[in-house]
Amino acid sequence: MHPMVSVMPSSSPLLYPPQRKLLAELGQRIRQARLRRRFTASLVAARADVSRQTLTKVERGAPSVTMGTYLRVLTTLNLETDLSKVAQDDVVGRRLLDAQLETPRRVRKKPFAET
Repeated sequence: MHPMVSVMPSSSPLLYPPQRKLLAELGQRIRQARLRRRFTASLVAARADVSRQTLTKVERGAPSVTMGTYLRVLTTLNLETDLSKVAQDDVVGRRLLDAQLETPRRVRKKPFAET
């Protein structure tokens, strides 16, 4: 396989409209970051080792693009550290963990002793 060819799933995963909107907004932010850096799409695609067509899909927020491809593009734009912030301050998860009740331990029954 040629290094510039990205293997994509054959079909896009089914997403709800709010999820599609989030991906589209991510794609727009990636495109804006590229333009602010004055990088051409061809340059970013080459540095990220993806095709120009795949970069276009990333910038549109296509759900068929793999997470690894998004990461390579973000790395090319020097934005990969933004991913380390995802779920970093998981307020809901921490509250759920704090609210968890201790599960009672099972007490072993003593074997029946004959007298």
